[in-house]
Amino acid sequence: QESESENRLDGETASDSESKSEFGGSSPVPTSDDTPEVLNRALSNLSSRWKNWWVRGILTLAMITFFFIIIYLGPMVLMTIVMCVQIKCFHEIITIGYNVYHSYDLPWFRTLSWYFLLCVNYFFYGETVTDYFFTLVQREEPLRILSKYHRFISFALYLTGFCMFVLSLVKKHYRLQFYMFGWTHVTLLIVVTQSHLIIHNLFEGMIWFIVPISCVICNDIMAYMFGFFFGRTPLIKLSPKKTWEGFIGGFFSTVLFGLLLSYVMSGYRCFTCPVEFNNDTNSFTVDCEPSELFQLQEYNIPVVLQSVVGWKTVRMYPFQIHSIALSTFASLIGPFGGFFASGFKRAFKIKDFANTIPGHGGIMDRFDCQYLMATFVNVYIASFIRGPNPSKLIQQFLTLRPDQQLHIFNTLKAHLVDRGVLGSLEDA
Repeated sequence: QESESENRLDGETASDSESKSEFGGSSPVPTSDDTPEVLNRALSNLSSRWKNWWVRGILTLAMITFFFIIIYLGPMVLMTIVMCVQIKCFHEIITIGYNVYHSYDLPWFRTLSWYFLLCVNYFFYGETVTDYFFTLVQREEPLRILSKYHRFISFALYLTGFCMFVLSLVKKHYRLQFYMFGWTHVTLLIVVTQSHLIIHNLFEGMIWFIVPISCVICNDIMAYMFGFFFGRTPLIKLSPKKTWEGFIGGFFSTVLFGLLLSYVMSGYRCFTCPVEFNNDTNSFTVDCEPSELFQLQEYNIPVVLQSVVGWKTVRMYPFQIHSIALSTFASLIGPFGGFFASGFKRAFKIKDFANTIPGHGGIMDRFDCQYLMATFVNVYIASFIRGPNPSKLIQQFLTLRPDQQLHIFNTLKAHLVDRGVLGSLEDA
């Protein structure tokens, strides 16, 4: 009897068959957009379809303008913005969990959710700082100690939260508390891990941050435009408003946009150079000699296309070829991040993750495809672009003891002599 009673108390779970009883017949998150009153008055004579079009268009231009401003402010501001977006997305998803599972009265759980977010961010950002700014870390004594024991400290912090969760368990809420524990960790996996990868892409060079994000934005806009004016054929049941016409039109527009944007940005060092710490000026710099990836090269056009375009060769940056892969992913696979989010919202009977942006929903509604794109770009860089970094190897070499440095020197010297490289250098 005690077991059955406990199951009844824990029975407020979220399954599709029980959703009506759980939600009490109402959506757990507000579904209406807070459209500014000035826009409501200005567009009052339009139909709801065209009113939504204008609201989305005006606020899209505002967001793009804000995007240009933060790009101008530099990579450190961009990193801060990414972290703020991550926190807001986490808040939106966690709030849905609280509402869906009616978990307002769970002891300590809201505090623990944010504590776990803090722990995971401390781990990931600490790893990033140690990896990319090794010289700065080694120069400052407190940072050096934190870096040396970073993973142990991170584990200890997480373990503290884990123990706090176990101590907060209450008999009548066991199942609900474990549901929310899992909800929090899946949210951390989706949001925090992906934002960490975005930061990694940014430090490889702003172009690896701007081009992928811009391709997703372009695809979203052009798919909406083509679908709005020409859409007739439904694409997927999860998103009834998505059409094949919008999907195909968005693909070709995004590939063309990616090629043009990559050509423009590849000529500027501030976009192509990785973010590094300069010991002489004690500041972060974005300046280097452009790699071959960002130097114009001549390519032969296939014979089949020569008669069509009238050229035999074309001069372009190698990065533009990579941009085709990025824009193709943003157009063909990226939208599945949005479909996944649509399925999530349908599962819990909500229209948007929040009503932060009128006509667009919440921040997560705008970044559902971006997180999937960030993972692809990080994997793409690691697989096809990034090689061993000599400067990082030298930095690590200089931190070794003299006897370890001498051992590596002798090993490297013997290797170069065996290959005949050292001998040829001495002859020269």
